[in-house]
Amino acid sequence: MLAADILVIGSPIWLGQPSSIAKRVLERMDAFLGERDERQRMPSYGKVGMAAIVGNEDGAHHVSAEIFQALSEVGFTIPSGGATYWVGEAMGSINYMDLPSTPKALTQWTPMLASNAAHLAALLKHSNYPGRKAGQ
Repeated sequence: MLAADILVIGSPIWLGQPSSIAKRVLERMDAFLGERDERQRMPSYGKVGMAAIVGNEDGAHHVSAEIFQALSEVGFTIPSGGATYWVGEAMGSINYMDLPSTPKALTQWTPMLASNAAHLAALLKHSNYPGRKAGQ
């Protein structure tokens, strides 16, 4: 994961929450809080984090907020827009993978988000956060 410049946390919406697997991934990154380089930066500094969410109930904004807070807490930077999501009808029976075609909003937004993330990752790779010297 740390070899990548961009991390995408994907999650379905379960009871209005990120999946337990997505939460487990985020919880494992808690170890970053204790890992610092000589400039006091966590291993995820200079990395971009974003979310991809699907569900057939409301909650995409809540799920993305939970993911973004956890990612930023451990040093990831969220690009403009930050998440792409599809939410079907509440209590509906259609899943994203069963749609006959990708909704127009997603075909327009997801490439924009990918472009934002790639742009931000390139900027951070060229000029990472400066951090601070030990003792400052």
